[in-house]
Amino acid sequence: MRLGLSVYGTMFSMGIVQASERSPIRPLALIDKALELGLEGVEIPIELLEHEDVMAVARYARERDMFIGLETVGFDPAHLTEALELAARMSVPTLRTIVMGAKFGGDRRPLTGRWKPFLNDILHGLQGAVKAAERLGVNLAVENHQDLASEELLWLCKTIGSEKFGIILDTGNTLATAEEPIQFARTVAPYLKHVHLKDYKLYLSEEGFRLVRCPLGQGVVDFPQLFSMFSETCPDITMTVEIGALESRHVRLLADDYWPEYPPRSAAQLAKVMHFVFNRAEPPGDWRTPYECGEHAEAIIAYESSQLETSIAYIRKALGNV
Repeated sequence: MRLGLSVYGTMFSMGIVQASERSPIRPLALIDKALELGLEGVEIPIELLEHEDVMAVARYARERDMFIGLETVGFDPAHLTEALELAARMSVPTLRTIVMGAKFGGDRRPLTGRWKPFLNDILHGLQGAVKAAERLGVNLAVENHQDLASEELLWLCKTIGSEKFGIILDTGNTLATAEEPIQFARTVAPYLKHVHLKDYKLYLSEEGFRLVRCPLGQGVVDFPQLFSMFSETCPDITMTVEIGALESRHVRLLADDYWPEYPPRSAAQLAKVMHFVFNRAEPPGDWRTPYECGEHAEAIIAYESSQLETSIAYIRKALGNV
């Protein structure tokens, strides 16, 4: 298992959040940051490669024995084919995409009555793109981006039926679709291509619970158990540290209209996830991040940096015990 860095855990510091008024980090600087932190790779959103010498970026990483993952958005086969061709030129093994549709927090209500046609559109788009993935020898992987449930990810993998198609597991996002992290990971393990390491603290609300970012190891995800499972099922998996967003995610699973577009779930399944949430919820209090409180830029950057360093130290120790 190799550990790398994602830009999304420190979006303010890296200029990915427009409100930071900072220039977006450039790919070589991202690689240097990962090296400084003692990591072994990076994930790069393809928009950061615009106006860059992509072969120079690939060479810079290769000379330092750093892996690269590329990230994009959507399921349009033409766009994905173009991104897969870029990955192939850079000798990048995996392209990540997200399908969106649901709001953060697993909220499918904007697509009420249209979720199944939306899933079929996703399937058709990905089927077209997988032909390019197979031709180019690059993995195409869909992330659980607080939108697709494990049942739907499995359906995509089994229906597409290609070794070049799979899943990127975000360890924290499983809770947004009302699924316990370890069970979710076990379910999708045969199809994993990459992992995003994310943790959350939980705060109860009248409609469900909020997911609030925290350093890895200080929230509800059982990383030692995850790493033990990975060592048995996918010991060569790459992983990147991706602390949660600067804004909390509200999972409104107790709202009357939350469930109609979800796969059928049993009472036992719901009871299991609610037991998980209730037993691990934080005491009532202010759950807002410095960004949500409107603190100045220096405080937000310090907050991100501290959480990143704490997370890496924790993960190194946890991996050392596997």
